[in-house]
Amino acid sequence: MIVIPAIDLKDGECVRLRQGLIEDTTVFSTNPIEMATQWVEQGARRLHLVDLNGAFEGRPVNADSVTEIVSAFPNLPVQIGGGIRNIKIANTYIEAGVSYLIIGTMAVTNPEFVSELCREFPNKVIVGLDANNGFVATKGWVQKTNLNVVDLSKKFEQDGINSIVYTDIARDGMMQGMNVEAIVNLAKQISIPIIASGGVTNIEDIIGLLTKVHFGIIGVITGRAIYEGTLDFKQAQQLCDEN
Repeated sequence: MIVIPAIDLKDGECVRLRQGLIEDTTVFSTNPIEMATQWVEQGARRLHLVDLNGAFEGRPVNADSVTEIVSAFPNLPVQIGGGIRNIKIANTYIEAGVSYLIIGTMAVTNPEFVSELCREFPNKVIVGLDANNGFVATKGWVQKTNLNVVDLSKKFEQDGINSIVYTDIARDGMMQGMNVEAIVNLAKQISIPIIASGGVTNIEDIIGLLTKVHFGIIGVITGRAIYEGTLDFKQAQQLCDEN
């Protein structure tokens, strides 16, 4: 299991939201490339980038920051989500050197788009499913649906997606620990690898997930915890390596 630092981009800055609320934003850095460098120097194996403006507006807004980070670390896998709504945008990111495309809203509203992307970019597509009480939310978590996250996940098993980033909205940015039960419940019922997200607070959360990796949990994304210092990123990755 790898620990993946999150860099959420809003108006060119590195921020974190609480429960996906754009009005509840904490700015951690005005220089995303410096933040990326910090995590790389501490041993990051991958970076998780989110264009928050893009998620709300449905188009890339912070693409320049994404490109700058990818260019600075050409050998480091980078995954990007937020505002990828057509093939042209996806192709631009891939040509820039992005390793994985995270598709959220479009995966819910137009599942065929995921199939199309998988045909165009094999093993480079990740589906991002954000859930609250087991039901999927879209458009930057603003719009709730009546779609069950497990049922929707199963629809992508034949598409050849790389993995699913599963985020518990209720826990995200709240520093209340992960909803391990929900993560394991999803992992048990599908064959797609899971990257867990939402609620990481301290090393105990990493330990808890490590006991469940055999269900297909390949990574965990952390944001606020490593920025506020309640989780030592380097220690967390070393622990995963030892296990």
